[in-house]
Amino acid sequence: MTETLARDAFTVATRYWDTLADGRVQCDLCPRLCKMKPGQRGACFVRANLDGEVVLTTYGRSSGYCIDPIEKKPLNHFLPGTPVLSFGTAGCNLACKFCQNWDISKSRELDTLMDRADPETIARAAVTTGCRAVAFTYNDPVIFHEYAQDVARACREQGIRTVAVTANYISEAARAEFYAGMDAANVDLKAFSERFYHRLTGAHLQPVLDNLEWLVHETGVWVELTTLLIPGENDGDDEIRQMCEWVIERLGPQVPMHFTAFHPDFRMTEYPPTPVETLRRARRIARNAGVHHAYTGNAWDPDGQSTWCPACNRKLIGRSGYEITAWNLDGEGRCDVCATPLAGVFELAPGQWGARRVPVRLAEFAPHP
Repeated sequence: MTETLARDAFTVATRYWDTLADGRVQCDLCPRLCKMKPGQRGACFVRANLDGEVVLTTYGRSSGYCIDPIEKKPLNHFLPGTPVLSFGTAGCNLACKFCQNWDISKSRELDTLMDRADPETIARAAVTTGCRAVAFTYNDPVIFHEYAQDVARACREQGIRTVAVTANYISEAARAEFYAGMDAANVDLKAFSERFYHRLTGAHLQPVLDNLEWLVHETGVWVELTTLLIPGENDGDDEIRQMCEWVIERLGPQVPMHFTAFHPDFRMTEYPPTPVETLRRARRIARNAGVHHAYTGNAWDPDGQSTWCPACNRKLIGRSGYEITAWNLDGEGRCDVCATPLAGVFELAPGQWGARRVPVRLAEFAPHP
């Protein structure tokens, strides 16, 4: 779609693009390689061709800010029990028919972006509210790359960590810069078949797998995986087993896997919700395959949400929903019975944030003139 675009305070230049021989520009940020005429937006909606260059049109604007438990991202091995300041923008570079945040990620209305803040204000808000990290979530931070990078730098200066909740659909050229600012990532591995990715997300599986191998082995980012299990689409035993075997072989058994419940939404309202037994079955398959830490989510299942020692099966971190109910790690992050180290990022004691979800208005933390 072509429209009249104009530069404003929320428009910034970007780096990953080329000019094509026919005068269009190609965005090289993700594998879509969107080709745009003047005035056209890419598939993500927030990157566009303005005056012959690709710009980000939503720098500093957000769909809202909220303090969440870190386990909601979900991250179970990264500062458990602590609060994280979460926000997203609008748009997405995937086209998932089952999107659970479709009102944000599928939005084509800038009015969705009701709050605004510069990177320093976000870092200040995190410090002031006692958050240990800032999470780029609700929609994929890959598409607001420049904003996410500046926020990450501002947070690092204040001792605040940053978390990417992402489908990991990013180009090889851009991924090093993007993840350089991240301390942890929850990667949405949506399925383990090209058919699913192509038909239900409008994307491809292989770039996600390639980026995962690079992310786990070539960076210091703590990584956990999430798969939303959709009845009849990606919840078969063979596919789950193949996925787990790939994770063990290519990433390592220490990478946590979260199997979460689908709820009918967006363009897949005719599908039933995922039964909790499907989640438990997926968890059993993962554990039997050799995955050290497999979890269930979006359903009531305290055993499936707790962390167990991979050596002696001691309950190391008990969870009920987003509440921490047990903590059996020693001062060095090891099982207090057999001394097996627990993979992840831990402190001497868990945070006490619990299940609270607190909306935040960033204007309260902006510097006064």
